[in-house]
Amino acid sequence: MPTGLKRYYGQGHLHFITFSCYRRLPLLRSVRARNVFVTELGKARDEMGFLLIGYVVMPDHVHMLMSEPKQGTPSAVLQKLKLRVARKLRKRRKPVSAGQLELPLAETREPLPAFWQARFHDFNVYSHRKRLEKLKYMHANPVKRGLVSHPKDWPWSSWGAHSRGEQKLVRIAIDS
Repeated sequence: MPTGLKRYYGQGHLHFITFSCYRRLPLLRSVRARNVFVTELGKARDEMGFLLIGYVVMPDHVHMLMSEPKQGTPSAVLQKLKLRVARKLRKRRKPVSAGQLELPLAETREPLPAFWQARFHDFNVYSHRKRLEKLKYMHANPVKRGLVSHPKDWPWSSWGAHSRGEQKLVRIAIDS
């Protein structure tokens, strides 16, 4: 592990986690990509036994508020989730015919070596006030980025579950 990076597990805290696409490229910009992500998030939650308190999937990064899994750590959850999403989204890439340049994104002429940045930010959430602060922050993200005018208009977040009790794309643990 790099020096200076510390993870605090086993304290019973929630974890506010942020991770980004490779070089902050908008690899989750399509509806399909965001839907794949939330589907795999739900599967990982069920398999690893953690509570998902909140999330937002942005075009170039993801925020999650989660408990520690029953077995393992949030790091193990992210390793499994990132690997599955990358495999699913890379699988459908169209083959390049001979003599045709591969252009995964307009910004580059080289194939992407990775889908995700290797590291992630993990903030231990130890109070109800911090929990609400992090939920408010993540739900405001699509508005702040100019993607929608109100959080209700961004379906790839837990805003609907917290404000209206709607369980849409992935089930959220509201009263934990």
